[in-house]
Amino acid sequence: MKSYVRRLLAVALVAGGCALAAARLTALQEPATQSSSPADQTSPQLPATDQTPAVDQSTPQLPATGQTPAPTDGQAPSEVSKPVDQSAPDNAVSPISPDAANVQTGETTTNILLNSRIGPNYVIGPEDVLLIDVFDVPELSRLSVQVSNDGTITVPLLGAIKAAGLTSHELRDELAEKWGEKYLQHPQVMLTIQEFKSRPVSVVGAVAKPGEYYLTGRRTLVEVLAMAGGPASLGAAAGKEVMIERPGGFEDLPQVDGLTQTAPDKVSIEMKKLLYSQDTDLNIEIKPFDIITVSRAGIVYIVGAVTRPGGYILDSKDSVSVLEAVAMAQGVGPNAKTAEARIVRRSNNGTQTAVPINLKKVLAGKAPDVTLAANDILFIPNSPAKAVGKQSIATTLGMITGLVIYRGL
Repeated sequence: MKSYVRRLLAVALVAGGCALAAARLTALQEPATQSSSPADQTSPQLPATDQTPAVDQSTPQLPATGQTPAPTDGQAPSEVSKPVDQSAPDNAVSPISPDAANVQTGETTTNILLNSRIGPNYVIGPEDVLLIDVFDVPELSRLSVQVSNDGTITVPLLGAIKAAGLTSHELRDELAEKWGEKYLQHPQVMLTIQEFKSRPVSVVGAVAKPGEYYLTGRRTLVEVLAMAGGPASLGAAAGKEVMIERPGGFEDLPQVDGLTQTAPDKVSIEMKKLLYSQDTDLNIEIKPFDIITVSRAGIVYIVGAVTRPGGYILDSKDSVSVLEAVAMAQGVGPNAKTAEARIVRRSNNGTQTAVPINLKKVLAGKAPDVTLAANDILFIPNSPAKAVGKQSIATTLGMITGLVIYRGL
Protein backbone atom coordinates (compact mmCIF):
# COMPACT_ATOMS: atom_id res chain seq x y z
CA MET A 1 0.00 0.00 0.00
CA LYS A 2 2.79 2.42 0.80
CA SER A 3 4.60 1.62 -2.42
CA TYR A 4 1.45 2.41 -4.42
CA VAL A 5 1.10 5.81 -2.72
CA ARG A 6 4.71 6.66 -3.42
CA ARG A 7 4.22 5.89 -7.10
CA LEU A 8 1.18 8.21 -7.25
CA LEU A 9 3.16 11.04 -5.60
CA ALA A 10 6.03 10.59 -8.05
CA VAL A 11 3.66 10.75 -11.00
CA ALA A 12 2.00 13.89 -9.60
CA LEU A 13 5.37 15.59 -9.12
CA VAL A 14 6.43 14.82 -12.69
CA ALA A 15 3.13 16.14 -14.10
CA GLY A 16 3.38 19.31 -12.05
CA GLY A 17 6.93 19.95 -13.26
CA CYS A 18 5.90 19.57 -16.88
CA ALA A 19 3.00 22.01 -16.47
CA LEU A 20 5.28 24.57 -14.84
CA ALA A 21 7.85 24.28 -17.62
CA ALA A 22 5.16 24.72 -20.28
CA ALA A 23 3.81 27.81 -18.53
CA ARG A 24 7.26 29.41 -18.41
CA LEU A 25 7.88 28.64 -22.06
CA THR A 26 4.59 30.28 -23.03
CA ALA A 27 5.44 33.36 -20.97
CA LEU A 28 8.78 33.68 -22.76
CA GLN A 29 7.13 33.58 -26.22
CA GLU A 30 4.65 36.43 -25.58
CA PRO A 31 5.58 39.76 -27.37
CA ALA A 32 7.12 42.43 -25.28
CA THR A 33 4.55 44.96 -26.50
CA GLN A 34 1.86 43.51 -24.21
CA SER A 35 3.85 44.49 -21.16
CA SER A 36 4.48 48.08 -22.34
CA SER A 37 2.70 50.90 -20.51
CA PRO A 38 0.75 53.87 -22.03
CA ALA A 39 3.67 56.12 -21.28
CA ASP A 40 5.87 53.85 -23.31
CA GLN A 41 3.54 54.24 -26.34
CA THR A 42 3.92 58.02 -26.44
CA SER A 43 7.67 57.83 -25.84
CA PRO A 44 8.84 54.54 -27.24
CA GLN A 45 12.01 52.99 -25.96
CA LEU A 46 14.38 51.02 -28.14
CA PRO A 47 14.09 47.33 -27.24
CA ALA A 48 16.71 44.70 -27.51
CA THR A 49 17.96 43.71 -30.96
CA ASP A 50 15.78 40.57 -31.04
CA GLN A 51 12.52 42.39 -30.27
CA THR A 52 10.14 44.45 -32.48
CA PRO A 53 10.06 48.18 -31.59
CA ALA A 54 6.77 49.67 -30.43
CA VAL A 55 4.96 51.96 -32.88
CA ASP A 56 3.82 55.45 -31.94
CA GLN A 57 0.07 55.23 -32.61
CA SER A 58 -0.50 58.97 -32.15
CA THR A 59 1.72 59.96 -35.11
CA PRO A 60 2.52 57.05 -37.40
CA GLN A 61 5.75 57.40 -39.32
CA LEU A 62 6.92 55.67 -42.48
CA PRO A 63 10.36 54.15 -42.55
CA ALA A 64 12.94 55.41 -45.01
CA THR A 65 12.72 52.30 -47.14
CA GLY A 66 9.23 53.18 -48.35
CA GLN A 67 7.59 50.10 -46.75
CA THR A 68 4.41 50.29 -44.66
CA PRO A 69 4.98 49.35 -41.00
CA ALA A 70 2.98 46.41 -39.68
CA PRO A 71 0.16 47.37 -37.31
CA THR A 72 0.47 46.52 -33.64
CA ASP A 73 -1.60 43.77 -32.10
CA GLY A 74 -5.21 44.73 -31.61
CA GLN A 75 -4.89 48.12 -33.29
CA ALA A 76 -5.34 49.24 -36.94
CA PRO A 77 -3.06 51.87 -38.39
CA SER A 78 -4.63 55.29 -38.88
CA GLU A 79 -3.40 55.56 -42.51
CA VAL A 80 -1.91 53.13 -44.97
CA SER A 81 0.27 54.56 -47.74
CA LYS A 82 -0.03 53.25 -51.29
CA PRO A 83 2.93 51.39 -52.70
CA VAL A 84 5.11 53.31 -55.13
CA ASP A 85 5.25 52.04 -58.75
CA GLN A 86 8.95 51.55 -59.20
CA SER A 87 8.56 50.42 -62.84
CA ALA A 88 7.47 53.84 -64.19
CA PRO A 89 10.19 56.47 -64.76
CA ASP A 90 10.11 59.80 -62.95
CA ASN A 91 9.30 61.73 -66.15
CA ALA A 92 6.57 59.38 -67.36
CA VAL A 93 3.51 61.18 -68.74
CA SER A 94 0.13 59.61 -69.19
CA PRO A 95 -0.95 59.31 -72.84
CA ILE A 96 -3.17 62.04 -74.21
CA SER A 97 -6.04 61.24 -76.51
CA PRO A 98 -6.22 63.00 -79.90
CA ASP A 99 -9.25 65.01 -78.79
CA ALA A 100 -7.43 66.17 -75.66
CA ALA A 101 -4.42 67.10 -77.76
CA ASN A 102 -6.61 69.20 -80.01
CA VAL A 103 -8.01 71.05 -76.99
CA GLN A 104 -4.55 71.73 -75.58
CA THR A 105 -2.98 72.92 -78.85
CA GLY A 106 -6.03 74.59 -80.33
CA GLU A 107 -5.66 72.65 -83.59
CA THR A 108 -8.43 70.90 -85.42
CA THR A 109 -8.17 67.47 -86.95
CA THR A 110 -8.07 69.06 -90.40
CA ASN A 111 -5.04 71.16 -89.46
CA ILE A 112 -3.26 68.12 -88.05
CA LEU A 113 -3.85 66.22 -91.27
CA LEU A 114 -2.68 69.18 -93.34
CA ASN A 115 0.48 69.56 -91.28
CA SER A 116 1.37 65.91 -91.65
CA ARG A 117 3.59 64.48 -94.35
CA ILE A 118 3.65 60.84 -95.38
CA GLY A 119 2.53 59.00 -92.25
CA PRO A 120 -0.42 57.51 -90.40
CA ASN A 121 -2.45 60.71 -90.74
CA TYR A 122 -2.46 60.70 -94.54
CA VAL A 123 -6.07 60.63 -95.76
CA ILE A 124 -6.71 58.17 -98.58
CA GLY A 125 -8.39 59.60 -101.67
CA PRO A 126 -9.48 58.59 -105.17
CA GLU A 127 -6.80 57.10 -107.47
CA ASP A 128 -4.49 56.18 -104.56
CA VAL A 129 -3.02 52.69 -104.95
CA LEU A 130 -3.06 50.46 -101.84
CA LEU A 131 -1.24 47.22 -101.04
CA ILE A 132 -3.09 44.83 -98.68
CA ASP A 133 -1.56 41.78 -96.97
CA VAL A 134 -3.27 39.30 -94.64
CA PHE A 135 -0.80 37.24 -92.65
CA ASP A 136 -0.83 33.48 -93.36
CA VAL A 137 -3.64 33.80 -95.94
CA PRO A 138 -2.08 33.43 -99.40
CA GLU A 139 -5.35 34.24 -101.16
CA LEU A 140 -5.46 37.65 -99.46
CA SER A 141 -1.78 38.53 -99.77
CA ARG A 142 -0.18 41.12 -102.04
CA LEU A 143 -3.52 42.61 -103.06
CA SER A 144 -2.91 45.79 -105.07
CA VAL A 145 -6.08 47.86 -105.35
CA GLN A 146 -6.77 51.38 -106.57
CA VAL A 147 -9.32 53.65 -104.97
CA SER A 148 -12.04 54.36 -107.50
CA ASN A 149 -13.55 57.77 -108.21
CA ASP A 150 -16.43 57.02 -105.84
CA GLY A 151 -13.94 56.44 -103.01
CA THR A 152 -14.29 52.64 -102.69
CA ILE A 153 -12.03 49.64 -103.17
CA THR A 154 -13.03 46.11 -104.12
CA VAL A 155 -11.51 43.26 -102.09
CA PRO A 156 -12.19 39.49 -102.07
CA LEU A 157 -15.08 38.22 -99.91
CA LEU A 158 -16.17 41.73 -98.92
CA GLY A 159 -16.83 43.48 -102.22
CA ALA A 160 -16.84 47.28 -102.26
CA ILE A 161 -15.43 48.95 -99.13
CA LYS A 162 -15.29 52.70 -98.60
CA ALA A 163 -11.67 53.88 -98.40
CA ALA A 164 -11.65 57.60 -99.27
CA GLY A 165 -11.58 59.83 -96.22
CA LEU A 166 -9.95 57.20 -94.00
CA THR A 167 -6.36 56.90 -92.87
CA SER A 168 -4.44 53.72 -93.58
CA HIS A 169 -4.82 52.58 -89.96
CA GLU A 170 -8.57 53.15 -89.97
CA LEU A 171 -9.05 51.24 -93.22
CA ARG A 172 -6.80 48.43 -91.98
CA ASP A 173 -8.86 48.03 -88.79
CA GLU A 174 -12.12 48.07 -90.75
CA LEU A 175 -10.91 45.34 -93.12
CA ALA A 176 -9.74 43.21 -90.20
CA GLU A 177 -13.11 43.62 -88.48
CA LYS A 178 -15.17 42.73 -91.54
CA TRP A 179 -13.01 39.73 -92.49
CA GLY A 180 -13.09 38.56 -88.88
CA GLU A 181 -16.89 38.65 -88.63
CA LYS A 182 -17.56 35.76 -91.03
CA TYR A 183 -14.48 34.44 -92.73
CA LEU A 184 -11.27 34.60 -90.64
CA GLN A 185 -10.28 34.23 -87.01
CA HIS A 186 -8.31 37.22 -85.71
CA PRO A 187 -6.92 38.29 -89.12
CA GLN A 188 -3.69 40.27 -89.09
CA VAL A 189 -4.02 42.86 -91.86
CA MET A 190 -1.19 45.04 -93.15
CA LEU A 191 -1.95 47.99 -95.43
CA THR A 192 0.46 50.37 -97.15
CA ILE A 193 -0.02 53.12 -99.72
CA GLN A 194 1.95 52.35 -102.86
CA GLU A 195 1.12 55.44 -104.92
CA PHE A 196 -0.17 58.84 -103.81
CA LYS A 197 -2.41 60.09 -106.60
CA SER A 198 -5.41 61.67 -104.93
CA ARG A 199 -3.92 65.18 -104.59
CA PRO A 200 -2.33 66.17 -107.91
CA VAL A 201 -0.81 69.51 -108.85
CA SER A 202 0.43 70.47 -112.31
CA VAL A 203 3.71 72.33 -112.85
CA VAL A 204 4.26 73.65 -116.36
CA GLY A 205 6.36 76.26 -118.11
CA ALA A 206 10.03 77.02 -117.60
CA VAL A 207 10.94 74.35 -115.02
CA ALA A 208 13.48 71.56 -115.24
CA LYS A 209 10.92 68.72 -115.04
CA PRO A 210 7.40 69.87 -115.89
CA GLY A 211 4.60 67.44 -115.16
CA GLU A 212 2.03 66.30 -112.63
CA TYR A 213 3.07 65.85 -109.00
CA TYR A 214 1.17 64.57 -105.96
CA LEU A 215 0.86 66.14 -102.54
CA THR A 216 1.40 63.80 -99.60
CA GLY A 217 0.92 66.55 -97.06
CA ARG A 218 1.16 70.29 -96.72
CA ARG A 219 3.41 71.84 -99.40
CA THR A 220 4.42 75.42 -100.20
CA LEU A 221 5.09 76.96 -103.61
CA VAL A 222 8.88 76.74 -103.28
CA GLU A 223 8.65 73.07 -102.24
CA VAL A 224 6.53 72.18 -105.27
CA LEU A 225 8.92 74.04 -107.58
CA ALA A 226 11.77 72.05 -106.02
CA MET A 227 9.84 68.83 -106.76
CA ALA A 228 9.81 69.91 -110.43
CA GLY A 229 13.57 70.47 -110.45
CA GLY A 230 13.40 74.22 -109.90
CA PRO A 231 13.21 77.02 -112.50
CA ALA A 232 14.88 76.17 -115.80
CA SER A 233 18.26 77.79 -116.41
CA LEU A 234 19.15 76.39 -119.85
CA GLY A 235 17.20 76.73 -123.08
CA ALA A 236 13.86 78.29 -122.22
CA ALA A 237 14.97 79.96 -118.99
CA ALA A 238 12.50 80.96 -116.30
CA GLY A 239 11.05 84.42 -116.44
CA LYS A 240 10.18 87.01 -113.84
CA GLU A 241 6.91 85.59 -112.50
CA VAL A 242 5.10 82.41 -111.55
CA MET A 243 1.34 82.09 -111.90
CA ILE A 244 -0.92 79.87 -109.78
CA GLU A 245 -4.42 78.94 -110.91
CA ARG A 246 -6.79 77.45 -108.32
CA PRO A 247 -10.15 75.98 -109.41
CA GLY A 248 -11.93 76.97 -106.21
CA GLY A 249 -10.44 80.46 -106.06
CA PHE A 250 -8.20 82.04 -103.44
CA GLU A 251 -9.16 83.07 -99.92
CA ASP A 252 -7.32 85.24 -97.38
CA LEU A 253 -4.38 86.09 -99.62
CA PRO A 254 -1.71 88.22 -97.89
CA GLN A 255 -1.40 91.81 -99.07
CA VAL A 256 2.31 91.85 -99.81
CA ASP A 257 4.56 93.43 -102.41
CA GLY A 258 5.33 90.98 -105.19
CA LEU A 259 1.96 89.17 -105.13
CA THR A 260 -0.84 90.26 -107.45
CA GLN A 261 -4.26 88.65 -107.79
CA THR A 262 -5.11 88.96 -111.47
CA ALA A 263 -8.44 87.09 -111.18
CA PRO A 264 -10.50 85.40 -108.45
CA ASP A 265 -8.79 82.12 -109.29
CA LYS A 266 -5.36 83.39 -110.43
CA VAL A 267 -2.40 85.02 -108.72
CA SER A 268 0.98 86.15 -109.99
CA ILE A 269 4.13 86.16 -107.84
CA GLU A 270 7.47 87.71 -108.74
CA MET A 271 10.04 84.94 -109.03
CA LYS A 272 13.01 86.97 -107.82
CA LYS A 273 11.27 88.12 -104.65
CA LEU A 274 9.89 84.64 -104.02
CA LEU A 275 13.31 82.97 -104.16
CA TYR A 276 15.62 85.63 -102.78
CA SER A 277 13.63 87.85 -100.42
CA GLN A 278 12.95 87.12 -96.78
CA ASP A 279 9.19 87.59 -97.15
CA THR A 280 7.59 84.21 -96.38
CA ASP A 281 4.11 85.51 -97.26
CA LEU A 282 4.98 85.07 -100.94
CA ASN A 283 5.60 81.35 -100.37
CA ILE A 284 1.90 80.47 -100.32
CA GLU A 285 0.50 77.02 -99.60
CA ILE A 286 -0.31 74.89 -102.63
CA LYS A 287 -3.64 73.04 -102.71
CA PRO A 288 -4.63 69.90 -104.65
CA PHE A 289 -5.49 70.54 -108.33
CA ASP A 290 -3.55 73.82 -108.47
CA ILE A 291 -1.85 74.65 -111.78
CA ILE A 292 1.54 76.33 -111.44
CA THR A 293 2.95 78.06 -114.53
CA VAL A 294 6.47 79.47 -114.57
CA SER A 295 6.84 82.13 -117.23
CA ARG A 296 9.59 81.94 -119.81
CA ALA A 297 12.24 84.64 -119.91
CA GLY A 298 12.22 86.97 -122.89
CA ILE A 299 15.06 87.02 -125.43
CA VAL A 300 16.53 89.86 -127.46
CA TYR A 301 18.59 89.14 -130.58
CA ILE A 302 21.64 91.10 -131.67
CA VAL A 303 22.97 90.40 -135.16
CA GLY A 304 25.25 92.03 -137.71
CA ALA A 305 28.49 93.83 -137.04
CA VAL A 306 29.02 92.95 -133.38
CA THR A 307 31.70 90.89 -131.65
CA ARG A 308 29.34 88.17 -130.35
CA PRO A 309 26.02 88.06 -132.20
CA GLY A 310 23.26 85.90 -130.76
CA GLY A 311 20.21 85.79 -128.50
CA TYR A 312 20.43 87.05 -124.93
CA ILE A 313 18.03 86.13 -122.10
CA LEU A 314 16.39 88.95 -120.21
CA ASP A 315 16.22 86.93 -116.97
CA SER A 316 14.03 88.91 -114.56
CA LYS A 317 13.67 91.94 -116.85
CA ASP A 318 10.98 92.85 -119.33
CA SER A 319 13.30 94.91 -121.51
CA VAL A 320 16.84 96.19 -122.01
CA SER A 321 18.25 99.30 -123.62
CA VAL A 322 20.21 99.34 -126.87
CA LEU A 323 23.42 100.23 -125.02
CA GLU A 324 22.92 97.26 -122.69
CA ALA A 325 22.36 94.99 -125.68
CA VAL A 326 25.54 96.22 -127.38
CA ALA A 327 27.45 95.65 -124.14
CA MET A 328 26.10 92.07 -123.89
CA ALA A 329 27.36 91.51 -127.46
CA GLN A 330 30.80 92.85 -126.40
CA GLY A 331 30.69 95.91 -128.63
CA VAL A 332 30.32 96.70 -132.31
CA GLY A 333 32.70 95.48 -134.99
CA PRO A 334 35.29 97.63 -136.76
CA ASN A 335 33.25 97.83 -139.98
CA ALA A 336 29.88 98.52 -138.30
CA LYS A 337 27.65 101.07 -139.99
CA THR A 338 26.27 102.36 -136.71
CA ALA A 339 24.43 105.30 -138.23
CA GLU A 340 22.09 102.91 -140.09
CA ALA A 341 21.22 100.41 -137.31
CA ARG A 342 17.60 99.37 -136.94
CA ILE A 343 15.32 97.45 -134.60
CA VAL A 344 13.09 94.74 -136.08
CA ARG A 345 9.99 94.38 -133.93
CA ARG A 346 7.45 91.59 -134.34
CA SER A 347 3.84 92.07 -133.36
CA ASN A 348 1.41 89.46 -132.04
CA ASN A 349 -0.12 88.87 -135.46
CA GLY A 350 3.27 88.05 -136.98
CA THR A 351 3.97 91.27 -138.86
CA GLN A 352 7.40 92.90 -138.59
CA THR A 353 8.23 96.56 -138.25
CA ALA A 354 11.69 98.06 -138.74
CA VAL A 355 12.52 101.03 -136.52
CA PRO A 356 15.66 102.98 -137.63
CA ILE A 357 18.11 104.06 -134.95
CA ASN A 358 21.26 106.14 -135.23
CA LEU A 359 23.46 104.02 -133.00
CA LYS A 360 26.43 106.28 -133.72
CA LYS A 361 24.73 109.22 -132.00
CA VAL A 362 23.48 106.97 -129.16
CA LEU A 363 27.02 105.74 -128.51
CA ALA A 364 28.27 109.32 -128.58
CA GLY A 365 25.55 110.42 -126.16
CA LYS A 366 23.95 112.76 -128.69
CA ALA A 367 20.67 110.78 -128.92
CA PRO A 368 18.51 109.10 -126.27
CA ASP A 369 18.84 105.42 -125.64
CA VAL A 370 16.14 103.13 -127.06
CA THR A 371 14.41 100.25 -125.28
CA LEU A 372 14.41 96.72 -126.65
CA ALA A 373 11.50 94.47 -125.66
CA ALA A 374 11.42 90.68 -125.64
CA ASN A 375 11.86 89.13 -129.09
CA ASP A 376 13.17 92.37 -130.61
CA ILE A 377 16.08 92.14 -133.07
CA LEU A 378 18.84 94.75 -133.11
CA PHE A 379 20.52 94.74 -136.53
CA ILE A 380 23.78 96.63 -137.06
CA PRO A 381 24.86 96.42 -140.72
CA ASN A 382 28.41 96.22 -142.03
CA SER A 383 29.81 99.05 -144.12
CA PRO A 384 31.21 97.72 -147.46
CA ALA A 385 33.03 100.96 -148.10
CA LYS A 386 34.85 100.73 -144.79
CA ALA A 387 35.77 97.12 -145.49
CA VAL A 388 37.10 97.95 -149.01
CA GLY A 389 38.96 101.01 -147.83
CA LYS A 390 40.61 99.15 -144.98
CA GLN A 391 41.53 96.33 -147.35
CA SER A 392 43.03 98.79 -149.85
CA ILE A 393 45.04 100.53 -147.17
CA ALA A 394 46.31 97.20 -145.90
CA THR A 395 47.31 96.13 -149.43
CA THR A 396 49.04 99.44 -150.11
CA LEU A 397 50.96 99.28 -146.85
CA GLY A 398 52.05 95.76 -147.74
CA MET A 399 53.36 96.83 -151.16
CA ILE A 400 55.24 99.82 -149.74
CA THR A 401 56.80 97.67 -147.07
CA GLY A 402 57.90 95.19 -149.72
CA LEU A 403 59.53 97.94 -151.90
CA VAL A 404 61.36 99.36 -148.90
CA ILE A 405 62.73 96.00 -148.02
CA TYR A 406 63.68 95.26 -151.67
CA ARG A 407 65.55 98.54 -152.19
CA GLY A 408 67.18 98.30 -148.85
CA LEU A 409 68.62 94.96 -149.84
